[in-house]
Amino acid sequence: MTYRRLIVGLFAATSAVACGEGQAAPIVMDPVVVESPLLLPGAVVQGASTRWFLASYTPPRYGEPVPVEMTAYCLTRTTTRRGRYVRAGIVATDPRLFPLARYIELYDGRRYLGRFLIDDTGRLIKGNKIDIWMPTCREARIFGRRKGIAVLVPREPTVQLAGSPKPK
Repeated sequence: MTYRRLIVGLFAATSAVACGEGQAAPIVMDPVVVESPLLLPGAVVQGASTRWFLASYTPPRYGEPVPVEMTAYCLTRTTTRRGRYVRAGIVATDPRLFPLARYIELYDGRRYLGRFLIDDTGRLIKGNKIDIWMPTCREARIFGRRKGIAVLVPREPTVQLAGSPKPK
């Protein structure tokens, strides 16, 4: 495979160059384009399959970009999977990929769409599909179906104030 040969070539080149004292010196190289979903330092990934994440069946790591297909829905006066009313900022995802009660940031190309709470699931929401709640069905139809990037946001650390009682 191309990317495995590339990794071996980078490490061999790094360890082969020696300084005057006989120690290996790192080589600064231009970014390299590879065809792989693996995260490689100094490599730009192109052409990764949109279904590469299904092989692991684990949620992505925080900050890891995941290619997604975004749609919109417009249900009113209904509750989410977690028992809350639908509202702005709610998305429906596959809980095997994105866990409930977490936040994701969505990008449509280079445009930032915002930070959304994963609070709902759907019968047809499987894999890398994300359904964004819209207040009107007209807005949902205008939004249509788009390809984008989702990034799982780490939870904020809880701050305990000095002198406050310990949580039970």
